[in-house]
Amino acid sequence: MTSLSIKQKAQQYVVLTGMALFIGLLVGAIDMIFGQGLLLIGDFRSQHWPLILFLALAGFVIVYLYKRFGGKASKGMGLIFDVGHAREEEIPLVLVPLIMLTTWMSHLFGGSVGREGVAVQIGATLSHRFARYIKIPDASRIFLMTGMAAGFAGLFQTPLAATFFALEVLTVGELQLMALYPALIASIVASFTSHALGLEKFAVPLRETLSWTPETLIKVALLGLAFGLAGKLFAVSLSWLKKTVAQVLPNPYIRIALIGAGLSLVLLNLQLTKVGTYSGLGTNLIDVAFHQGSAQSYDWILKLLFTVVTISAGYQGGEVTPLFAIGATLGVFLAPMLGLPVLVVAAIGYASVFGSATTTLLAPILIGGEVFGYANLPFFVIACAIAYCLPKEWSIYSGQKVAKK
Repeated sequence: MTSLSIKQKAQQYVVLTGMALFIGLLVGAIDMIFGQGLLLIGDFRSQHWPLILFLALAGFVIVYLYKRFGGKASKGMGLIFDVGHAREEEIPLVLVPLIMLTTWMSHLFGGSVGREGVAVQIGATLSHRFARYIKIPDASRIFLMTGMAAGFAGLFQTPLAATFFALEVLTVGELQLMALYPALIASIVASFTSHALGLEKFAVPLRETLSWTPETLIKVALLGLAFGLAGKLFAVSLSWLKKTVAQVLPNPYIRIALIGAGLSLVLLNLQLTKVGTYSGLGTNLIDVAFHQGSAQSYDWILKLLFTVVTISAGYQGGEVTPLFAIGATLGVFLAPMLGLPVLVVAAIGYASVFGSATTTLLAPILIGGEVFGYANLPFFVIACAIAYCLPKEWSIYSGQKVAKK
């Protein structure tokens, strides 16, 4: 290797370091604004529950905003994958305010949606803009994944999981290691930035650990299968319902208004009859699962159904936090059947349902460690690996590729 190539390599790392630090600060700050906004909106909706009655009207406005201002940004997460696979070259900056505003609206009026997809889109959009100014090989993909990682990390404050999520989610079975260095730096900086600015991290350090015995390993493997099937059920249902409602109700205004009105009535009825509250992120279900160790046997499937229907109708938001809620509540339900500690099984469900639905492996394992502590890491590995072995084409991300064997 010549001295010139060494110098060029050093210059690249200096540039990448500086850009990753800046991207982490920028995305972390915006994640804090977005995340705190969601928390305030969730509290406000809980205190003013009749807002759910206006979900259809909110949907009508969301469709108008995307029709009027969205352009390519209307593809949302699909556009991120298109850029990652070189099917598109740019992500319009309008995506950032548009996705934030419409997600806040979806939450304010009771839609069952998440937030992760929004944060990833925000990070990817902002970071990718810098790729055109940086003359390094594969700059477009590197900066895209760096932003994806920063967006995820700033919102959930799990920088290791965020890094590997960005590296493995574009193509199943491949790790895009060329982006490892800047993605890791940006993730760590975004995580610290959002926390320093006041966004709290969800963490439940587990006091109980499972024993390393053949019986326990078999039970954890069965849990991995159950949670994997739940994640795939979510992914397949979402894909099928999106296509079906688009065919039956091709007009997006009519589609979101009719489905939104139906959701309003059902969600409000369930809340008033004390069956359960399934609007918003699902953090209420997660809190009950981990702080009280309880959940209704039907919580997981109702949260799954409402989230699938809400997103299929055209409301904006992510899927991951609802997936966490589905996994945690299903875990609470399954734990007594297998004679395992409720919180540990809920934590395994939290991680592995997310991994199954997104067809990722390393990210959910690291989510388990960063949120619940590393004492049970071997069991997160087993459950997530079993869930990952299910059909990899069944994913919530239609733009995801599967590496050829």
